[in-house]
Amino acid sequence: MHARLHVIGVIREVFARYGFEPLETPAFERVETLTGKYGDEGEKLIFRILERGEGGQQGKADLALRYDLTVPLARVIAQNAALPMPFKRYQVQPVWRADRPQKGRFREFYQCDADIVGINSRVADAECLAVASDALRALGFTGFELKLNHRKLLSAIVAAAGAADREGEVLVAVDKLDKIGIEGVSNELIARGFDDAVVARLWEILAAPGDLAAVEAAVGEAAAAPAAELRQVLAHAAAMGAQNVAFDATLARGLGYYTGPVFEAVITDGGVGSVSGGGRYDGLVGMFSGRSVPAVGISLGLERLLVVMEERGMLPGAVTRTRVLVTRFAHELDGASLEVATALRAAGVEAECWLGEPGALGKQFKYAAGRGIPFAVVLGPDEVAAGVVALKDLRDSQQRAVPLAELAAAVRG
Repeated sequence: MHARLHVIGVIREVFARYGFEPLETPAFERVETLTGKYGDEGEKLIFRILERGEGGQQGKADLALRYDLTVPLARVIAQNAALPMPFKRYQVQPVWRADRPQKGRFREFYQCDADIVGINSRVADAECLAVASDALRALGFTGFELKLNHRKLLSAIVAAAGAADREGEVLVAVDKLDKIGIEGVSNELIARGFDDAVVARLWEILAAPGDLAAVEAAVGEAAAAPAAELRQVLAHAAAMGAQNVAFDATLARGLGYYTGPVFEAVITDGGVGSVSGGGRYDGLVGMFSGRSVPAVGISLGLERLLVVMEERGMLPGAVTRTRVLVTRFAHELDGASLEVATALRAAGVEAECWLGEPGALGKQFKYAAGRGIPFAVVLGPDEVAAGVVALKDLRDSQQRAVPLAELAAAVRG
């Protein structure tokens, strides 16, 4: 939990630095709020909650655990039309998916989202990339890549390959490219009944997936508008200092509600796939409110980040935030020990007072060392009489006398 709270704190600090405000939503939503938003593959992973009473006995569900944080945000926006726009919110909460648990993939996991609602701007799109870049760097990552694509460019690619009427199926397969490779995607498309010529044309268009000009030329006029938007996003992201942002024509975010630029962050050699994703979803709020409200956002997956950070030794080593154990020398000196512990806390130092029987200082030191507490304070009769404490550094066993007035500063130092 200390590691989790550390990572969450770093990410929240970055979100706040960009002007995002905190928001929380309930763990569950009405089932109709969530269904029809994530595509066929995502629909299968929603945890439904049975109705109470007779309906539940018949297998009917009226509620569901949230699948992500974006659809609940859209519902909140639709129900609060008076919110000042653009509205920038961040949210750090768990979501649930009926998935098969494996490395970096869980049925319950935390998402750390930042979204900008109410403005259709390529600067807003680029800010999402900059936020993700800053968050990853603040956590200590240097080897990461932020991939960028456009939902309308993907549609144009599929149409140019001759499969416009089955776009969703193509994108579901292409979204698995990093997991099963070109051969695996090709086999899946053929198994779904796509003609060999369609598959061959698709890979012809995607021959140089990182070259926006080449992909635009291969697709033709339909690619001009989304390609121009992508160039704007790339330029704005660079101006904001976002690092390692690159166009990738094969990036096909699986969720069905994206309408514009889409993003994904991958830790190089992380072994857990994407750790962040997002994009523009201008039609989602309108599904609830009947009015057009543009929106864009980015999400970082806490558990996947923690997996990589733990493997690489990037997490803080401390097992506790407590800095000082104030020992108890004898019952008659309890008042002095409690006053010292209280004074340390008032000075902003995390201090714990020994709760067991007083005396047996070796046992108290062993307890503190086992907890990872770096300092212990001893107040015997001599120290109390002199107005000092014995401050023991449990990491090297060095001990020195410190005036009470200087104790908090000595511990911080």
